[in-house]
Order: sequence, then C-alpha cells, then structure tokens
Amino acid sequence: MTDTPRPAPIPPPDRHQIEHLNAIHGLEGEPRDPGFGGRLFHRLQILIAKVLSRQREFNAAVVDHINRNDRVASEAHEASARALDWIDGVVDELRRYQEALAARDRRNQIAVAGVMTSHEELRASIGSLQQATQNLKREVVRLVESGVAVQPVAATVTGSAAAGAGSQLDAIDSHKYVGFEDKFRGSSEDIRERVAEYLPFFTGARDVLDVGCGRGEFLGLLRDHGITARGIDLNGAMVDVCRQQGLDVIEADALTYLRTQPDGSLGGLFAAQVVEHLEPRYLTSLLDAAFDKLRPGSTIILETINPACWFAFFESYIRDITHVRPIHPDTLTYLLIATGFQQVNVKFSAPYPEHDKLQRLAPHASLGDAVNTLNANVERINRLLFTWLDYAAVGRRP
Repeated sequence: MTDTPRPAPIPPPDRHQIEHLNAIHGLEGEPRDPGFGGRLFHRLQILIAKVLSRQREFNAAVVDHINRNDRVASEAHEASARALDWIDGVVDELRRYQEALAARDRRNQIAVAGVMTSHEELRASIGSLQQATQNLKREVVRLVESGVAVQPVAATVTGSAAAGAGSQLDAIDSHKYVGFEDKFRGSSEDIRERVAEYLPFFTGARDVLDVGCGRGEFLGLLRDHGITARGIDLNGAMVDVCRQQGLDVIEADALTYLRTQPDGSLGGLFAAQVVEHLEPRYLTSLLDAAFDKLRPGSTIILETINPACWFAFFESYIRDITHVRPIHPDTLTYLLIATGFQQVNVKFSAPYPEHDKLQRLAPHASLGDAVNTLNANVERINRLLFTWLDYAAVGRRP
C-alpha cells in the first residue's frame, strides 16, 4: 500500500461573530442617559421597535438559526475529526497487514524457488534412473541372446577414440548422456526447430545418413518430409530412444560403419554436434570415408559449436566433458576442401540474443543516458567474464 498523504483537516466553524450577533439582533435597548433626553430616546426606540416588529422577529429567527447551525457544525466537526482518526487507524492497520503479506510472499517465493530446484533435480535423477533401467535391460537381453552368462558389467568401450560421445562413456552409463542432452542441449522440440533449417539442403535426396543422430530429431524431420534416411550412434541409450520412435537407427562407430558401405551408396550425410567429439586423425579419416561413400552431387553438413564465439565456447563447449577439441569454422572449411568437397561455405545458426548484446549509445544521448548505457554494457561483460572464480557443488543423499 502506497503512503498517501492524509487530507487536510476540516477547519472548525467560524464562531467569532456569533456572540456579537446575539448582542445586537434586538431593536430596543436600555436608556443610556437617565435624563429626559435618554428617556425620550428610549421611548422612541420602543415605538420604532413596535413599528419594526417583523424585522425584530426576522432578526431573532436568523440569530436562532445561526446558533443552532453553529451547534450542529461544531458537532459535525468533532465527528469528522473522530472519523479521520479512525480512518488513520484503519490505514495503519492495513499497511501493517500489507507489509506482513509482502513478507509472507517473499518467503513463499523463496520456498517455491527451493521446491522448483528440488523438483528439477528430482526429475533429472528420475530421468537418469529410467534411462539406466532401459540400458540395463538392453544389455541383459543382449547378453542372454548372445549366450553370455549374465554378470556384473564393467565394460569399457575400446578401439577407436572418437565417433561420438558414447565412445567416451561406459556402455552401462550411456543413459547419463541422454539426460545431459535433455538438460543442457535443449528439448527434442527445440532441437527439431533448430535443425529444420537444414532440410532444404536434402530436398529430393535419398539414403541420407545421420552420423551421431542422438535422439533422432533430424531423422524424424527427414521422415516427415519423405526423405529416406538412417542413423548411427555409439550411445546405446540414444539408439533406444530413436527406435522407440520407429526410426532406422543402429549402434555403430561412424568410421567403421562408413567403411563397410558401398562407394556412392549415400545421398547425403548430416552430423550435428559430432565433430567436436573427434580426434583429428579420426576426423580426417571420417571425411575421407564420407567422400568415398557419397554420391556425386550429394550434400554433407557438419554442424558444430562455434569456438570463435567466446560465449558459445565457455557456455556450451566446455560444459560437455566428452568434447575433444573445438574446431574453428576456417579449419573445418579447409578440411572439407582438402578432402575433395567443393562449393564449401559456412552457414551460421543460433544467433546470440540481440537484447543481451552490448547496446549502442543513442545519437545525442544525454550524459545520464550515456552513463546508464555504459553501465549496462559493463554489467553484461561482468556477467560473462568476471563471475565467481570457484564453486562447490553441494548435494544431499536422500
């Protein structure tokens, strides 16, 4: 409740003429001179009063009316003063009540924020547990079908050091990367919206290969647009997610898979957020194999994080522990050209939000506006460059 000023008090009735009116409203008075002249003048007053009796009655009525209204006005003034005092008390009580509600609201907001944080942590834990359960089930079924005795699994993926995030995680822990994707890369709907811009490059194509297909967002888009495609991923949990959507996906190493395909058998190759997971020797071998397996005129698209954008590097690249090294746009362009691909160009996507960029000074801005804009820009830089140097992850075991 805002503090509104109390209205000025009602002034009391003006009574300074009341007594004077009561004294002079009559037309006759006592003789001031006891002599003959005084008595004569008094007689004349009485005579005039009789002649002007109506005037005397009028004067008396007016004075009486004024006296009675004076009493009413005085009582009304006292009542209004008491009412204002009562209203002041009510306003004070309402203000205290509002302050109590505001304090309670702040406590509730803090409590809700805590509940939301706990909810997100619980949801992430449950999602990871569900993926772990599916992964264990898949591994058990595979072992049973292969005739291997079921025993505690502690297998580590060996062989190639690249081909995707799954190669850097134990098979039994591959579900954790699914949860990581859900939490940090974005929902499937968000990713579908982002990669939809690549669809026109594959119009009329067939037999497109999605390397490191993840949760299958781009494969689903290709299927929806009548483009035949299949995907490969080293992460078994990701493969399960794709197969649940009816997508053609197998668990395989990218380079090994490509080398087993006939030359010219692919009508396109797409790999989003994959090359940053690869060692340089593996990447160059993968490009060589892709060149051999793609049909002439086919398109290859390799999407990756742009390390030339320091925000993308610090906020996205280093967050993922499975990333091997960032690849500059000029470097990837050169590698494609050196492998033999032509008409290579760079298509940037996911622009940084305009409202978070440094703001320009308005023309003819006042000194105050210029200082405010400069301070806002300093705050943006501080948030991105000069934040906490150390941190501690604090958890609780239920």
